[in-house]
Amino acid sequence: MSKWVVDASHSNVGFSVRHMMVSKVRGRFTGIEGTVEGNPEDLAGASINFKIDAATIHTNSDDRDNHLRSADFFDVETYPNLSFVSTNIVKTGENEYEITGDMTVKDVTKQETFKAVYEGSGKNPWGVDVVAFEVEGKISRKEFGLTWNQTLEAGGVLVGDDITITIEVQVNPAQ
Repeated sequence: MSKWVVDASHSNVGFSVRHMMVSKVRGRFTGIEGTVEGNPEDLAGASINFKIDAATIHTNSDDRDNHLRSADFFDVETYPNLSFVSTNIVKTGENEYEITGDMTVKDVTKQETFKAVYEGSGKNPWGVDVVAFEVEGKISRKEFGLTWNQTLEAGGVLVGDDITITIEVQVNPAQ
């Protein structure tokens, strides 16, 4: 079984959430690391372990980012990382998978399923093998204890519950 590591400089963990019931706020995390143990060109039977540094959140607003780092949301002083550990990977089509695993945000761990597409493989200019995937899923922030919100004067709330997660990830063989 081979081990592959996330190439953070060629990977992106993004998210979007409804803002004021009418628009979306998008953001990303820059502190990511992880491994794939198994054949990355056929994820069935592989094991995936992913960790995100919650303090590296970036939404194009320093005030919002600092609020998201606070105890109202991620509480990065107490819970510095978000994590995902696969428990089951099922091939659902050519180059398509459903990856189920334990996702931990703050002190809450829930089983979540993400859809993944194998995007291909090749060698980079330095002769290193690389493999890429695109991963998507949706979670409820409230189920992970991220419940802060504000009621709007016109009705509705400031922050939606559903978080859409989009990950573009490149992995390289472990050295």
